[in-house]
Amino acid sequence: MSQLHTPQAGDDQSEDLDVVALLMRQHGDIRNLFDEVEATTGDERREAFRRLVRLLAVHETAEEEVVHPFARRSMPGGQQIVEDRLAEEKAAKETLAALDDMDTDDPGFLPKLRALRTDVQEHARKEERYEFSHIRRSTDVTNLAAMAKAVKAAEAMAPTRPHPGVQSGAANVALGPVAALMDRTKDAVRKAMGKD
Repeated sequence: MSQLHTPQAGDDQSEDLDVVALLMRQHGDIRNLFDEVEATTGDERREAFRRLVRLLAVHETAEEEVVHPFARRSMPGGQQIVEDRLAEEKAAKETLAALDDMDTDDPGFLPKLRALRTDVQEHARKEERYEFSHIRRSTDVTNLAAMAKAVKAAEAMAPTRPHPGVQSGAANVALGPVAALMDRTKDAVRKAMGKD
């Protein structure tokens, strides 16, 4: 089954000059990685799941740091739209953390993974409909390229796996390694955007 292999976040060398195109491609990569995790077993499944966790961490963190602030500032009703997306992301992170604690060969793993997939795909559709289309309509190519550059830099700088014990904030401690990975990715995004 090793013909399936979606690139690791940051591995693809395409020059993205449009943050929306980049994030849409990541949505496709996330769908492919869900397929890969479901279609494999043993070590292949564990490796595919590790790449899925990392891509979700990079993608959601980039959205929180790049897309959501833009949507809040520039969209009518942007604050509520962002709050809705954040609530969806929080639920997905909790499910992802529960999955991360399971062995990928556990009989309960695939049903939980499929539930996460359904939630993630619905979340992606809402992002595309409510945020991405607005971003594309309401900013210029320079800003789209600057946001894409920040996301690409974050992908390249993001840790490849969680480091135990690097959690921040009481809420994240409960989520463990997945939250630690997201925190470290957030630091990478901020650094890429010149915020830290």
